Amino acid sequence: MKKALQLTVFALIAILAVAQDAPVKYPRPPIKGSQPPPKPNQPAAQPNNSGDPPASDQTYKVDVKLVSVYVTVQDQHGSPVGGLTKDDFKVFEDGVPQSIAVFGRESELPLSILLSIDASLSTKKDMHLELDSARRFAHDIVRPNDRLAVFQFSERVDQLTGFTSNERQIDEGIARVHTGAATALYDAIYLGARALQGRQGRKVMVVVTDGGDTMSQEDYQTALRAAQQAEVMVYSIIIVPIESSAGRDIGGEHALIQISNDTGGKFFYASGIAQLDDAFHKVSEELRTQYLLGYYPVKRFAASDFRRLEVDVKQDTPAGPLQARHRTGYYTSKDE
Repeated sequence: MKKALQLTVFALIAILAVAQDAPVKYPRPPIKGSQPPPKPNQPAAQPNNSGDPPASDQTYKVDVKLVSVYVTVQDQHGSPVGGLTKDDFKVFEDGVPQSIAVFGRESELPLSILLSIDASLSTKKDMHLELDSARRFAHDIVRPNDRLAVFQFSERVDQLTGFTSNERQIDEGIARVHTGAATALYDAIYLGARALQGRQGRKVMVVVTDGGDTMSQEDYQTALRAAQQAEVMVYSIIIVPIESSAGRDIGGEHALIQISNDTGGKFFYASGIAQLDDAFHKVSEELRTQYLLGYYPVKRFAASDFRRLEVDVKQDTPAGPLQARHRTGYYTSKDE
């Protein structure tokens, strides 16, 4: 009864926030071993969901739902490559070739972008410059059919705007970012993925941080799984005075880099406002030069609910060898 009541209250808060485009204060994740947080309601069917888990240890299901893989192709200099065709790609799931049923270039599917800004004490000195750069990025990336939400995280995670394309509301949300104390980086990724879970189209989280994590209640594995489960591409912009400077929390920094790689996003270092603007520009450029590959998985027999993805792209091009970047896999079961 208590769990059902918690679920109802959480759902009502989320519905009112979307309807009114109002800021939301997310509850902190529970301490390990306590009752899990309520889950937001999910749509009855999503075109990019990968299916339900096996009914038992002995029974495996054929996944008949479309799996969508967003792919960024780069040349040897790291520049996005456009103009490729369906025949230039091969998709594998757990090593098994798949037939590409849906192909799109520079996808016009709407973007849901969650801009998550580190507001911990360590970022206070250059915060105003970071916010100016974030504001320019938001104005550049958001089209009428896109939506962007502003989050901040310090010792807690706060949603400062709902998902909106209104530049005034976005600017007001960015202006409300205020400095806190500690850094709950993994909580920010976990709760950000939860906020993006039920949205349609491409889902992107842009995290601006110095890479430290000092007080998250969720851990790295939980944050990564939440992002993979929600099919979110995580782009990390890591603010550092000097990339090789001593005393940095390279553990949190490296974890953030790995999450970006595993979700098909990318990481950038920025040691000044020019590099920060450049990183935001590159994120925007990538999101406008992606490919959508969709396939219906063939029958598989492995018991694991994580399915590993590989995408090969042709190499004999005038631009030289190409590299395809995409999420490394997806889950067929929900993390309860």
